[in-house]
Amino acid sequence: MLILGLISGAFAFLLPAISGLREAVHLTNHSRHVLTTANHLHRLVIDLETGQRGFVIAGDESFLQPWRQARASIPEQAATLERLASAQSAAQGDRARQIKQSVEAYIRDYSVPTVEAARRDPASARTVAVTEEGKRRVDAIRGQFERFVNFENQLLASRQERAADAAVRATAATSVGVAGSILLILLFDTYLIRSIVRPVRKAAAVASRLADGDLTARMPETGAGEIGKLEVAFNSMGRSLEESRELTEKAHRRLKLLYDASTAVGTTLDVRRTAEELVKVVVPEFADFVTVDLAVAVLRGDDHRPDEGEMLCRVAIGCIRNTGSFHPPGVLITWAPPTPQARSFDGGLALLEPDLRASTAWRSRDPEAAARILDHGIHSLITTPLRARGVRMGVVSFWRSRQPGRFDEEDLSYAVELTAKAGVVIDNARRYAHERNTALTLQRNLLPQRLPVQPAVEIAFRYQPAGAQTGVGGDWFDVIPLSGCRVALVVGDVVGHGIHAAATMGRLRTAVRTLADVDLPPDELLTHLDDLVIHLTSGEQPGMAEGDTAAFAELGATCLYAVYDPVSRRCTLATAGHPLPVLLTPDGTTELVRGPVGPPLGVGGLPFETTELRLTEGTVIALFTDGLVETRDRDIDQGLAELRRALALPTASLEDICDTVTGALLDGRAADDAALLLARTEALSPDQVAMWEVPADPALVARTRKLAIDQLLVWGLDEMEFVTGLVVSELVTNAMRHGTGPIQLRLIRDRTLICEVSDGSNTAPHLRRARVFDEGGRGLLLVAQLTQGWGTRQTTSGKTIWCEQALPPPVPSSDGAPGDEVSRAA
Repeated sequence: MLILGLISGAFAFLLPAISGLREAVHLTNHSRHVLTTANHLHRLVIDLETGQRGFVIAGDESFLQPWRQARASIPEQAATLERLASAQSAAQGDRARQIKQSVEAYIRDYSVPTVEAARRDPASARTVAVTEEGKRRVDAIRGQFERFVNFENQLLASRQERAADAAVRATAATSVGVAGSILLILLFDTYLIRSIVRPVRKAAAVASRLADGDLTARMPETGAGEIGKLEVAFNSMGRSLEESRELTEKAHRRLKLLYDASTAVGTTLDVRRTAEELVKVVVPEFADFVTVDLAVAVLRGDDHRPDEGEMLCRVAIGCIRNTGSFHPPGVLITWAPPTPQARSFDGGLALLEPDLRASTAWRSRDPEAAARILDHGIHSLITTPLRARGVRMGVVSFWRSRQPGRFDEEDLSYAVELTAKAGVVIDNARRYAHERNTALTLQRNLLPQRLPVQPAVEIAFRYQPAGAQTGVGGDWFDVIPLSGCRVALVVGDVVGHGIHAAATMGRLRTAVRTLADVDLPPDELLTHLDDLVIHLTSGEQPGMAEGDTAAFAELGATCLYAVYDPVSRRCTLATAGHPLPVLLTPDGTTELVRGPVGPPLGVGGLPFETTELRLTEGTVIALFTDGLVETRDRDIDQGLAELRRALALPTASLEDICDTVTGALLDGRAADDAALLLARTEALSPDQVAMWEVPADPALVARTRKLAIDQLLVWGLDEMEFVTGLVVSELVTNAMRHGTGPIQLRLIRDRTLICEVSDGSNTAPHLRRARVFDEGGRGLLLVAQLTQGWGTRQTTSGKTIWCEQALPPPVPSSDGAPGDEVSRAA
């Protein structure tokens, strides 16, 4: 009865404590359930974000599989989290509701629109703004999860403390009841303490440690019956939780590696740099050694598809220590067919060699090198092919030495995914290199390879294409010989980069040369060129009005056209939106040409005005494009000031001036295309030019012919008397018969003999075939047959008809000196 009384009293105290313990345990289990649901929802959000990003980067629909599964599971999981959280805490219910709303908003407002945008236009979904917006939203959701989990952990800790307190109270009640009993009760109490109370306390302590995150906590499995089962259950739960944490941490590390790879690999459009970035991401987190071997065609940017057994080039290598056992970058390698690298490259399959010492196939190419690799402790290998759009580009090898664990199937799938991401980026870099090489080749063929020899100016030039990141542009220049020893200097810039800009540049250069053959003044030439650009714009952009700025943005260009006459030393120029040139006088001072600047080509509606300069012999005209003087960190005024300082530096020749200017302003690099054209003016001496005013009297034609022949005798060109006399007679007679006064005859002796007849009529002559009994119509035909070339050009007061004759070869004199030089000296 005493025992029953003591037991009844003990139970009177123990039952409420057990009830409190059960309630505390129930609340603790509820908190664990809430945390499990929150972690599951968090993983679904990560799957959603990872799948969406992979699709945007790679454009592969397979990345959307986890994204769709996450979208399908998130609503139910979020509702469960909200229901569980609201059941015990209103505050947690509000937090869960906010998480649900944020996740739904992220899917509705960002994830789904981004995937749809990537399907429509991948380039628009890969912008920095889209990536930053997604990162900001995901970081905000992660912050909400962190606050929710922290608060729930606090609730869990407090409930565990209540459970421990309840257990302590139950134990105390039992101890008090037993302490007042007799020795039998003491012995029985001792039995109870040893058999029940102590294991329960240990179980509570272990449970508390497990709840606090110490997953290494274990109980000694010494009990019997239910206590023994409880100890086994606690230990099994601890091992399961520890394994789950290890798997979670491993998965987190892999996701972080994939995320780092997506952000760190592909920062440039350079194949070698991309391979090096891949190596840096993988070592040492995933592998201890990594080698990247690419086909030579990929490095060149060719479209050639590599053949089986083709030689590969070691592009990058990453390691945790000395790489003496591996081929260095730059070495050409041919993998033997039995090796994993050859099988991966030829077959397009990833291969796993978990134990290299047990495998013999990979040693077949070079047994000695394989032995050195094994001596370094390397024990496991994964080889994955680099492929994109069905094209084999190379192979990546992952090696482990320091990490004790071998590669497994899970590591193989991760390596395949990582290499697939890198393959897309490397293929983009290869395609960019191919396009750039094509554009450079087109541009080089369209730009002048050598400049013509002419008497008006001494020429030097430099052209530097833009850097690899920007692409080939449309800057161009030209030097065009004109009639009367004149020369046209042209420089221009086409908006944009790439093949389109280079092709447009070639069309404009051809158009300028064609218009220059007509010998138009600079302002008229630019007007015709402006009309051509407007027609090109309207033709390439259907539905747009001529001169529409939207169309012009696709085909905009600037151009400066200057004509220099060495006889009058006058330079006439006009510009369509292009910077005016800088002059370097013979005394070393520089001057920026001031004058009207017309609108860029393609705008239309506004006239072009000319600027006329009278230059001293030896003046250097510096024509350039904006890529030479303007950069992101230097405005055009600062660039012009630096250009003038560089031009003023003392140099020996025009070539040295070019090197000085480009070295000072470009420093070997160009963010945009840069062109520099230097022309040092020459002047014809007065004894090389003869000019007469001719009255409009047919009777004076013979006298005019006599004046021309006398001038030829002075120049020592008596062999040219007949042809020149005939040409002068025909041209002067035509001017008197078909033109108006005043009439002027001019002879210029330089590398050729130039004969020019000017009159006040704007009517241009043309060749025609005279019939047998026609009395006229043979004059210009004779001129064309007897001279090297002829033409007509419009002037402000009429027109000028000109023709050129090749000078006779110099005849050696009696003392051995060329006869031409003797006549010049005379």
